Amino acid sequence: MSTRIYVMTHKAFIPPDNPVYVPLHVGRAGKSDLGYPGDDTGEHISDLNCYYGELTGLYWLWRNLDFDGNIGICHYRRFFVDENRRLLGEADYERLLSEHDVITSKAMYIDQPYRSYFGEAHNIHDLELEGEVIRELFPEDYPVFEQVMDGRKHYFGNLMVTSRKLFDAYCAWLFAIFAELGTRIDVSGYDAYHRRVFGFLSEQLLLVWVTARGLKVYESPFRITDEKAETQELKLAVGQLLKQKKVTEARQLFYEILKIRPDIRLEHSDLLGEIPIIELILYICECEQQHGIAGMLDFSTNLRELVAHVRRVRKMRQSGGAPGEDARNYLKDTKVSDIMMEVLARNGE
Repeated sequence: MSTRIYVMTHKAFIPPDNPVYVPLHVGRAGKSDLGYPGDDTGEHISDLNCYYGELTGLYWLWRNLDFDGNIGICHYRRFFVDENRRLLGEADYERLLSEHDVITSKAMYIDQPYRSYFGEAHNIHDLELEGEVIRELFPEDYPVFEQVMDGRKHYFGNLMVTSRKLFDAYCAWLFAIFAELGTRIDVSGYDAYHRRVFGFLSEQLLLVWVTARGLKVYESPFRITDEKAETQELKLAVGQLLKQKKVTEARQLFYEILKIRPDIRLEHSDLLGEIPIIELILYICECEQQHGIAGMLDFSTNLRELVAHVRRVRKMRQSGGAPGEDARNYLKDTKVSDIMMEVLARNGE
C-alpha cells in the first residue's frame, strides 16, 4: 500500500471499511483509550491538543511515522469523496496525485476578506501576530499571506493528501511558525473553544503554503458523515429541558453553549439545519408561556417533533394564498398561536 489516510478522531466511530483509512486518536495523552493508535508516543505534543486540535496528530505523523508513501489527513466525520459522493479509495488518491501535488478540500468562498471573516469569531490580533512571524521567518511567503488574508477563498478543516516529501516540508514550515507564535499569543483568558487557536489559524495556512510554492492542487469534494458531538449534545440538553417545560432554562442554556461553541451554528456542524429552528422554538415557547396562552408545548414537548412542526407550518405559509381546510385544521389541532405566526412572519418565513 503506497497511500495511507489518517482519520483524526477524539471519539469512537465506525471507520470506513477500507484499509487505506487508519484511525488516529488525537489528544490521547491523559485520555481514555479508544482502541486506536494515538498521538502520545515517541516525539509528540499530544498534551497540547486543547490548543492545536487535530494538528497534534499531524505533528505525531511528521515526527514518528515510518512510511514513505502518500500521506493524507481527514476527520472521523469528514472524508474526501468523488463527484458522485463515493468515498475515495487508494487507487483514486494515487491517480489524483499522479497529476497533482496536493489534494485539499473543495475551496469555499466568503463575501468578505478572510481576515474580517476570521475576526468575527476569533481574536484578529492572533492572525496579525501570525503574519508577523511569517514575515520574520519566511519573508518570501509574507506577500502571499497578505494576498490570501485579503482574499475570499479558503480551505476547510486541515484536510489534505500529498507525498511524504511535501508532507514533511509543510509540517516543518507550519510548526516552525507555531513554535515562535506560541511565545507571543496569550490564551490564558480564552474559553475552551477559542483556546484551540492554532487549529483555527492553521486552516488558511495550507492555502498560503501551496500558493506560495505554485503547487498543483486538486480540490476534492468532501462528505460530512455526522453532526458534531457538541451539536448533538446541545440538542439533547435543550430537548430534556423542553420535556419538563423549562423553557427559560432551555433558552439560557442554548445561548450559553453557543457562546462557548459558536461553531455549532455553522453549516458543517448543523448538518440538518435545525439550530436556527430550535432558536425560534425556544423564543416562541417563552413568549407563549409569558402570555399564558396555549401553543407549542401543548402540542408536543418533543424537540424533534417541534422542529418538524415548525417546518410544516413554514411550508404552509410559503405556499401563498389562504390556507385550505386541511391546513386550517392542522393549525387548529396543533394549537398554533398568533405569536408563532407573527414570529415566523418576522423571520421572513
